[in-house]
Amino acid sequence: MRQFAIIGLGRFGFKIAETLGEKGAQVIAIDKNHTLVEKIKDIVTEAVQLDSTDEEALRKSGVKDVDVAVVCIGEDVESNILTTTNLKNLGIKEIVSRAGTKLHAQILKEVGATRVVFPEEDMGLRVANSVFAPGVLEYIELGAHYNLAEIEVKGDFIGKPLKELNIKYKYRVNIIMIMKKILQEHGKKGKFSEKEIKELPSPDYVLKEKDILVVVGDSNDIEVLEKSFA
Repeated sequence: MRQFAIIGLGRFGFKIAETLGEKGAQVIAIDKNHTLVEKIKDIVTEAVQLDSTDEEALRKSGVKDVDVAVVCIGEDVESNILTTTNLKNLGIKEIVSRAGTKLHAQILKEVGATRVVFPEEDMGLRVANSVFAPGVLEYIELGAHYNLAEIEVKGDFIGKPLKELNIKYKYRVNIIMIMKKILQEHGKKGKFSEKEIKELPSPDYVLKEKDILVVVGDSNDIEVLEKSFA
């Protein structure tokens, strides 16, 4: 499983770290604010308080071993650029950095970012994807040609074991988790609420109606898989 580093735990970065952590991904969350680090620590694999403009501190945190690093620092442009530079120096191949302007984006690319994001534009992209592929319940871009999506199981896939479907090789998409919702009874009055159960998939797991696959892969491959559920 690929590993991710989320640097900067403002609203944008915190949501990314929280979403990835809840989906079972390996995540290192970093911020110099102790309160934010404490808030996220039970959701992600590891939460570290440090100044990301300090290259040696980043190296010691284990960030150099991740596959994708996302720089979510917003208003402090200098720290944003220095952090991106440090990640490049550490040899991280995929660096996604947040930008506020086109000039800022240009600088980030020059110092090592492999992809630059504008949060408001990315939200528009997610809405567009949800309209274009309605079977995809959630869609997050994690890096160059690498995406995470939630797809509800439908059609001929129901009742079949994963080893028979061979999704990884047929669709070039990896299943990292299966989620399902069950009714849970509360108290003597028989009140029910939905509870979400997460399972790590095994080859023998038989897909059931309303199971939700959490998958990672290229956007085109995810789209092909989603259409096959029709």
